[in-house]
Amino acid sequence: MKRRALRLLAAAALAVPAGLTGLAVPGPAAAEAATLGAAAAEHGRVFGAAVAGHRLGEADYARVLDTEFNGVTPENEMKWETVQRTRGSFDYTAADAIVERARARGMAVRGHTLVWHSQLPSWVQNITSGSELLTVMRDHIANVAGHYRGKIAYWDVVNEAFEGGSRRQSVFQQRIGDSYIEEAFRAARAADPSAKLCYNDYSTDGINAKSDAIYAMVRDFKARGVPIDCVGFQAHLIVGQVPGDMRQNLQRFADLGVDVNITELDIRMPTPPSTANLQAQAADYRKVVEACLAVSRCTSITVWGITDRYSWIPDVFPGQGAALLFDEQYAKKPAYHSTLEALGGTSEPDPDPDPPGACRVSYQVNAWNSGFTASITITNTSTAAVNGWSLAFTLPAGQTITGGWNAAYRPSSGQVTATNAAWNAAIAPGGSVSIGFQATHTGDTSPPQAFTLNGTTCQKA
Repeated sequence: MKRRALRLLAAAALAVPAGLTGLAVPGPAAAEAATLGAAAAEHGRVFGAAVAGHRLGEADYARVLDTEFNGVTPENEMKWETVQRTRGSFDYTAADAIVERARARGMAVRGHTLVWHSQLPSWVQNITSGSELLTVMRDHIANVAGHYRGKIAYWDVVNEAFEGGSRRQSVFQQRIGDSYIEEAFRAARAADPSAKLCYNDYSTDGINAKSDAIYAMVRDFKARGVPIDCVGFQAHLIVGQVPGDMRQNLQRFADLGVDVNITELDIRMPTPPSTANLQAQAADYRKVVEACLAVSRCTSITVWGITDRYSWIPDVFPGQGAALLFDEQYAKKPAYHSTLEALGGTSEPDPDPDPPGACRVSYQVNAWNSGFTASITITNTSTAAVNGWSLAFTLPAGQTITGGWNAAYRPSSGQVTATNAAWNAAIAPGGSVSIGFQATHTGDTSPPQAFTLNGTTCQKA
């Protein structure tokens, strides 16, 4: 699919807002922003993405990260089970690669996360002494935050310590007690004095029992001089369910004297995505961005991933997904454009857009002896919805379909047409549908040479 042309950002001057170490922000002479990071920077803010280090070798993944974002959060590389899987042995290889790559490109880095009940090695879970666990926690923070001293803009010091309006009964809560969160923040300040220290949690985006409990903790910390600088709101949301009081909630925390950040934003929907849900998602992303921009201390927005292809959502919420700004083929979704517009940026229209019905097909074979299965993904790369489809292709000689799923296949060999089922007839712009079949072969398992969708030749992925 042809990529929309983007105007390059031309910055005549650079300025770095306080607390955002290493972040290049355009000065007043900058050209009109055409990417998420550049548009956010013109407001003195970060627009970042959670990054999986092992994906950075994928060209499209790295290209979109480098082009669109000015902030990075390591997705798993700084978590306890990664950096200190064995007691006293620290491994920063994966995290270092992300941090140094980001800093070389002028991106702000968010450290995630120092203390969390999940992704915790069993040796930590098995500590029964509160005093020993407190020592271990302090040592872990001192080592990790100390290793990245001066390189991190924000640390998620403690993550997800509440359930509803009460403290989560994690190993830290059970062994150390209520003081462990305060102790973690004090240890982090000692280890990395220049970073902003944050508490981070989910289902706190609106005013509710959980956000009330966290608000009370932050207010207490500020009153007693506990070093907390920021509260992170994960914003794992569902289409149509952005809290109406989100801006009010962010503002009340900001009024306590802390920054507020949107830290793990994604907005999921049933898959395959419908046109209506993609448009609703675009409106929801706009609401979140506008809520942040309305609060002067909302300094950062991070989406939890770059592309729907690698989102965590489908694995945790089966039948849900399409939650990010770029689809599985890295095409910009309606939510991308609404987000960029909310940030005050613009993207130029494609001067030669794909025609209605344009498509991409991926075809993967798993073969054995005299049989194989073929998995096919059809992606609508046009700007118009497909309502009812037939995918035509020619099977090489000796291949015969014996059964299929998610489509009807006729005939079973030669020039085959796969026709939609009743429930997957619609493919939204940027949306995909997965089908497949089982077949026999006589030695040749090569793929068809071409595919047409409703008569239009598809690009092969």
